Amino acid sequence: QVQLVESGGGLVQVGGSLRLSCAASGRTFSSYAMGWFRQAPGKEREFVANINRSGGYTYYGDSVKGRFTISRDNDENAVYLQMTSLKPDDTAVYYCAAQASGRSTQPREYAYWGQGTQVTVSS
Repeated sequence: QVQLVESGGGLVQVGGSLRLSCAASGRTFSSYAMGWFRQAPGKEREFVANINRSGGYTYYGDSVKGRFTISRDNDENAVYLQMTSLKPDDTAVYYCAAQASGRSTQPREYAYWGQGTQVTVSS
């Protein structure tokens, strides 16, 4: 099992940047692929980005490609989401999630979730 805690959310102006962090407990963090998802009010949970176990492969949703960067530090048991050029449509609760196998874009494939961190982009 792995427990996940997100941090780093907040209020930012359009065009600004934020860096989200997800701290994982447990000694098996490096055995999980990790993903970031987001959910805005009244909308379904949306795939943002994922990263494989070693950190050598990443994949992004179309809406964030070129603006967001996912990374991980297996020594620190953490995964990060660097967000730049933020837009009002990026406003959502952001969740990190862990997947034991594969590297899916579907929320149902992820077994472990954090509690989420709110990101609000104001215009």
